[in-house]
Amino acid sequence: MAQSTLPEQSEKYVQKLNLLRDNLSGVIRGKSESIDMMMVALLSNGSVLMEDVPGTGKTTLAKALARSLDVPFNRVQFTPDLLPTDILGSSIYNPVDGTFHFRQGPIFCNILLADEINRASPRTQSALLEAMSESQATIEGVRYELPSPFFVLATQNPVDFHGTYPLPEAQLDRFLIHLQLGYPDAENEMEILFAQSTEHPVDHLERVLNHEEVVQMQEQVKTVHVDQSVARYMIDLVQATRNDPRLKLGVSPRGSLMLFRASQAVAYLKSRTYVLPDDVQQMADYVLAHRLILTSKAKYSSITKMDVVSDIVSKVKVPN
Repeated sequence: MAQSTLPEQSEKYVQKLNLLRDNLSGVIRGKSESIDMMMVALLSNGSVLMEDVPGTGKTTLAKALARSLDVPFNRVQFTPDLLPTDILGSSIYNPVDGTFHFRQGPIFCNILLADEINRASPRTQSALLEAMSESQATIEGVRYELPSPFFVLATQNPVDFHGTYPLPEAQLDRFLIHLQLGYPDAENEMEILFAQSTEHPVDHLERVLNHEEVVQMQEQVKTVHVDQSVARYMIDLVQATRNDPRLKLGVSPRGSLMLFRASQAVAYLKSRTYVLPDDVQQMADYVLAHRLILTSKAKYSSITKMDVVSDIVSKVKVPN
């Protein structure tokens, strides 16, 4: 039987997470659910793909998160001529002593913003694959551990496809969460106008967590109890995507693992030591939809991946 409340130390961390939520909400207004999903990804040691039109606050959210944690943050603007070595680093020749020394690329940080990731070639996009799944990078035959926590936040513009390279399925499968910020409502947009009339709120954010605390929370999330019946529910959802005639490709076992961890994280965020089916349902759209490939027939009948996930969630039997 799982303990119903978090231990005292974990409760302190949850209070700090509330401060983190306040920090992010002060910069990105009216997007509480998206902010919670960012925090779930951070606690799950996963990566986030944010897809939205320019100017909705994607980059600002990444900056606000880095300032709130006070950890090394790098931003890489992905362009067609960007090379893998521009991200990973490379050996530089020193003509004075005739030796090579390795110069680290921007990937060696705690939070990496991969801005407009779909503007780089597939070869460059793939430079992130190993880092996102294993928190390491193999460069010139040498394996380098990346700092912990390592968090990739990638953005892409869903409107302007000219000169872009769609992310391959293997890359999409590495993202824990697919997020769309969307426009703020009129009232929140009014608040943004006045909040940024003289200065930007992100410039005044205080640190509320450090990287060691984040790593400890990630370890605690792994201990959140998942009952066998709830785990079976997750598998039933995933299996349903593999047998759905509207889909050419269902969710991979990596997707199952990510749904498992994200459900633990959202339970932790709610100060619970056990996962409920509601947690799984809350995370299903964010974790599963971007891993699916629709059939041509489904695509041309205006069905979206989110529609399919919602339909499957409504049909699969929920455990008591």
